[in-house]
Amino acid sequence: MSEARRFVTAAEMEVEELPWGPHEWLSRPGLVDAEQLLLVRVHMPPRQAHKFHRHPEMEEIIYVLEGVAEQWVDREKRILGPGEIAHIPKDVVHGTYNIGDSTLRFLAILSPAKITGPPLIDMSEEEPWKSLRPWPPTD
Repeated sequence: MSEARRFVTAAEMEVEELPWGPHEWLSRPGLVDAEQLLLVRVHMPPRQAHKFHRHPEMEEIIYVLEGVAEQWVDREKRILGPGEIAHIPKDVVHGTYNIGDSTLRFLAILSPAKITGPPLIDMSEEEPWKSLRPWPPTD
């Protein structure tokens, strides 16, 4: 980018379709001149999940905007609603599960924005995570 973008409008955000729902990128390298912060708004449909994973080089805050999240941080589970957060330290396994009947909307804030290795590693098929929270639900 030739000049650092200071504002990102709805027309300028980058939308990425992922299996657990559309991601609206509002801050990441290439979109803004960010080195320390990533910001993405996620729209997770009912009965979808971003199953257990970890970010080897980044810490994360998940801030719920709408809906109900079953949020895991390591082996601890909490049910989060609007205005509530989870803090995930660097390289800690976590997962977000939409257990509600409506779309779960949340912000994910990650830092740093620039890393050298993979942004995430899927842990959902490894123990104990595989047995801790089977997905999709069978009911």
